Amino acid sequence: MTEEEELAAEFETHRSYLHAIAFRMLGSHADADDAVQEAWLRLARTGREGIEDLRGWLTTVTGRVCLDALRKRGVRGEQPLVLDVGALPREAMGDARTDPEEEALLADSVGLALYVVMDALTPAERVSFVLHDIFEIPFSTIAAILGRSTAATKMLASRARGRLRSGTSAADAHAAARNVVDAFLAAAGRGDVAALLSVLAPDVELRAQSPDGTFVVRGAGEVAAQARRFARPDAKAYPALVDGVPGVLITVGGRPVTVMAFTVADGAVTVIRGLTDPVRLGKAVPSWVV
Repeated sequence: MTEEEELAAEFETHRSYLHAIAFRMLGSHADADDAVQEAWLRLARTGREGIEDLRGWLTTVTGRVCLDALRKRGVRGEQPLVLDVGALPREAMGDARTDPEEEALLADSVGLALYVVMDALTPAERVSFVLHDIFEIPFSTIAAILGRSTAATKMLASRARGRLRSGTSAADAHAAARNVVDAFLAAAGRGDVAALLSVLAPDVELRAQSPDGTFVVRGAGEVAAQARRFARPDAKAYPALVDGVPGVLITVGGRPVTVMAFTVADGAVTVIRGLTDPVRLGKAVPSWVV
C-alpha cells in the first residue's frame, strides 16, 4: 500500500464524523459531502507528516470549510434540512449516554427539527454552537477556527443558544401550512374537538411509530380524539421542520416524547406522521432543546 493509500484509508475512518459535523452546520447532505471532500483534498496536499492529531486537524479544517461556505451563502439564505422522522434504528439504546458523534448522528436520523431556526444564526454563531454544544469541541479549538478569542467564541455560542431556545427564525417558506399546524396544536392543547375538526381533512390519516410498533388512525374524528392527549399543562410544543414540511417536537415535563410532521393541503391537515418514543428521543435530542 502506498503512502497516499494509507492516508486515504486513515481519512476514511473519520469520514462519518466529519460528515456529521458538516451536515449540522450546512443543513444539506450534498453540501456536507462537498465540505468533507475539500477536507480530504487539503489533507492530500498537506500530507500526514507533522500532524499529531489527525482527527483534530480534520475537525479544524472541516470547520473552516463550513464557515467559508456559510459566509458565501450571503443573502440567499439557508435551505431546509432534509429530515427523516422514521429512520432512527429500533435497537435497544441502553442507559449509557452516547458520545457526541453518535448523538449527532442519531439526531440526524430521527429528524429532529429545531434546526429550522438555525438560519437565524450568523456563520460564526452557527459554527461555535454546533462544534461546542453538539460535538463538545473545546472553545479554544473553535476560537482558532473562527480567528477569535476564546471568550468571544463562548459569547457566540451563548448567543446562538439563546436564539435557538427562543425559536427566532427567518421567514418560513411554509407560513400558510405552519398557521394550520399552529391552529391544530392550539386546539389540541385546549382539548377543543370542534376546533380540531375545523383544521383536519375528513379523511386525514395519522401514522405513528412507538415502542409497541406502528399504528394508523384514519378520519378526522378519530385523529381529533388522539390529538386531545396533548391537552396537559406540562406539554410544550417546539416548532419543527421535518422531511421539509412543518412539524413539531412535543415535550412533557421537560422530556421529549413525540416528533410529528404535518402534510397540509387546501388549509387542512391531510397526513400526520409521528414518532413517539421518549427513550429514543431522549438520546437524540440535544440537551439545549429542553
